Amino acid sequence: MPYGILFPISKLADFWVMLALSGAIGFSIYLSLPVVLHKKAGEMTRALINSAAIGILIFLIADVFVDVNAFTNNGTLYNYDLYFVLSVAVSYMVLYAAENRSREKSVLTPNQTALIIALGIGFQNLTEGLVFGASYYTAGFAALTAVVFVGFLLQNVTEGFPIASPFTGSNWKIGQILGLFFIGGIPTVIGGAVGFFYDSITFNIIFDGVAIGAIVYVILPMIKSCFRSTGSAELDLTKQRFVYIGMLVGFVIGYLVNII
Repeated sequence: MPYGILFPISKLADFWVMLALSGAIGFSIYLSLPVVLHKKAGEMTRALINSAAIGILIFLIADVFVDVNAFTNNGTLYNYDLYFVLSVAVSYMVLYAAENRSREKSVLTPNQTALIIALGIGFQNLTEGLVFGASYYTAGFAALTAVVFVGFLLQNVTEGFPIASPFTGSNWKIGQILGLFFIGGIPTVIGGAVGFFYDSITFNIIFDGVAIGAIVYVILPMIKSCFRSTGSAELDLTKQRFVYIGMLVGFVIGYLVNII
């Protein structure tokens, strides 16, 4: 239900509180920095971290899709279904075109991969902000809004790992990580501000679709990187086992954090 641009002056104080809480949700992504900044990681540790990041991203896809399914009434509202499918396709194909813009096959650099992940997570967090802003306008910081706040905040803590995972084992600068985390976190604040004034199912579905398209696209090179050969058959087998375990661990972590 759209609330319009104007709102009672009494809501002004609520808006600033909501904006501060949205910032806490969005920038909780920085709480993963102490682990992310640890540079001394062996081959197996890198494989475990990267695969766990993939598991978290897979969970995020499932989590976002559940939200979309609720908006579309289990796929029975066909106009919303169309918005979702188109937004996924457009997001995916824009990234595909950007990566393959030259005749020679290009390979995503760690920075490009991390940027795509940050953008995908950012769009997903924008939707979270829209939901939180609309909920706060309606109920203030009541029980339901408090649950939404805690759930989103804890989930965002885990999102730092997928963004930083492409840099595992390579040279990087802290400014890169901080900037990418900002790209992933600030949309929560923007979404909260917009959602407080205007609640739109169409907005939510479109941004969810864009997020899924970007995340699905970037998971493919991440998986390929995880299974890249080390030159040793024994080491490759051990690494493969770590990757399978890591993906499951990442998915379970995402799920457990989401239900807390």
